[in-house]
Amino acid sequence: MKRRRFIQATALSSFLLVSCKKLLNKPMAQESNFKLKNNINHSVCQWCFKDIPLEDFLKTLNELGVKAVDLIGPKDWPLLKKYNIDSSMCNGAEISLTKGWNNPKYHKQLIENYTEMILKVAKAGYKNLICFSGNRDGMDDETGLQNCVNGLSKIMPLAEKYGVVIQMELFNQINHPDYMCDSSKWGIALCKALGSENFKLLYDIYHMQIQEGDIIRTIQTHHQYFGHYHTAGVPGRHEIDDTQELYYPAIMRAILATGYKGYVAQEFIARSPDKIKSLKESFLICDV
Repeated sequence: MKRRRFIQATALSSFLLVSCKKLLNKPMAQESNFKLKNNINHSVCQWCFKDIPLEDFLKTLNELGVKAVDLIGPKDWPLLKKYNIDSSMCNGAEISLTKGWNNPKYHKQLIENYTEMILKVAKAGYKNLICFSGNRDGMDDETGLQNCVNGLSKIMPLAEKYGVVIQMELFNQINHPDYMCDSSKWGIALCKALGSENFKLLYDIYHMQIQEGDIIRTIQTHHQYFGHYHTAGVPGRHEIDDTQELYYPAIMRAILATGYKGYVAQEFIARSPDKIKSLKESFLICDV
């Protein structure tokens, strides 16, 4: 190709790319026409917006047509019910992220906590309850996995009886050094060892992109072990727009293709001073 033709072709390609980008971003610009298709069941982690009073935040979710919020405990469930908002991932039974089911010295307290909370979750009409592996603290992964099985097996019959799904969250080692459940492989092995449909993994896309990548293939291959999803931009856990490396529309389409009917919760820290605008844009990006 001669240089002139090459330059002309390059200019046309650049024009088309800019035009396509404008078209892709068009839904985000139409804030006044915000409307979700809801093929994805949207949720949001309230802790990311903790500077907004919870009741005001729930009112905003009602206005947006978003039906759920993540990581809320029993104290605030009456307020959620007032606004007809689902508690899509309940918390409050855990000791901490670092003190979890992989260490037998915490089993007595965890079994008491989860026995009580499973009943509360079920009575409130909710479904999902989060849990954590805890840190390794010098323990090998095989021992830690068996310890998790030994402890969790004590509460799984109750969870099964009341229809509550216990979900262990996957974390990366950059943000959570020494956390044991840091790979889909380890988490899936735990699911298989427990052998219960009421134990799943909370697949945090942000954490797993940092830790192991290969997000879409992992979802396609192992979706049966994933009971819930979290989002955030990589790097930095900020907005999931085009300033970060993940392309969330493709990830959402992959999730939908598996037949998933659960929630996808936004869990990013907004850099924009208009946090609700960022949240609306993120819902639209995922609303495939």
